[in-house]
Amino acid sequence: MNSQPPLKNYTSSVPIERTIFRIESLLAQAGAKHIMKDYNQGQLTALTFHMDLPTGRTVAIRLPANVEAVYEVMREQMRRPRQDTLKRLAEQADRTAWKVVQDWLEVQLTLIRLNRADFLQVFLAYVWDGKRTFYDALKAERYLALPEATTTTHEQLPTHH
Repeated sequence: MNSQPPLKNYTSSVPIERTIFRIESLLAQAGAKHIMKDYNQGQLTALTFHMDLPTGRTVAIRLPANVEAVYEVMREQMRRPRQDTLKRLAEQADRTAWKVVQDWLEVQLTLIRLNRADFLQVFLAYVWDGKRTFYDALKAERYLALPEATTTTHEQLPTHH
């Protein structure tokens, strides 16, 4: 049995439909357009939406909920589950994964509202070209588009007065 702390929302009983409605409402309030649902074998896997940037350009953002990863973590924390328990666990993993997305989104939108971050800063990794996210593209290219770290001395750091 794994000694890791339990996942956030691991006991959520909120129906997935209510969580998705809340996520869509948050996105709509933030200015999202064309909110779409992506399914794989009948299971909701991601929400994709369009957002207008201040430059006038529109980007697509894909927010996935990795239900399989949640299921695996929860499964590892069980000793010897029965088959009926595994079915309930799969349903719980679905609820938990989407509640985590909702919580993450609420925090990110709060940071944007407080001017602690801007929209693209928060969602850049999730920009979607129709095939893969920006992060997936960076990863496929072994992150070569990222600048390399440099050694910075204290004297070189910008000061904030």
